[in-house]
Amino acid sequence: MKDIVNIYSDTELTVMHLKNVLADKGIEAMVKNDFQSGVSAGFVAGSATSVDLYVLLKDEVRARAIVETFVKELKK
Repeated sequence: MKDIVNIYSDTELTVMHLKNVLADKGIEAMVKNDFQSGVSAGFVAGSATSVDLYVLLKDEVRARAIVETFVKELKK
């Protein structure tokens, strides 16, 4: 899938919040949670604290800037 790119990985709570922030800015995002998918299927893959946030390649620069600002605010 060349048209999507992983821009951030963190806990499910943080990634879901960022997905909503991006949506508010008009950027569609997708969350991939291998751990939850594995649990649902009856096997474990990934880790419980590693959830990935993907955006379309065309939105990558804008999305990364928003994520970077968010992460800086978390560190304050």
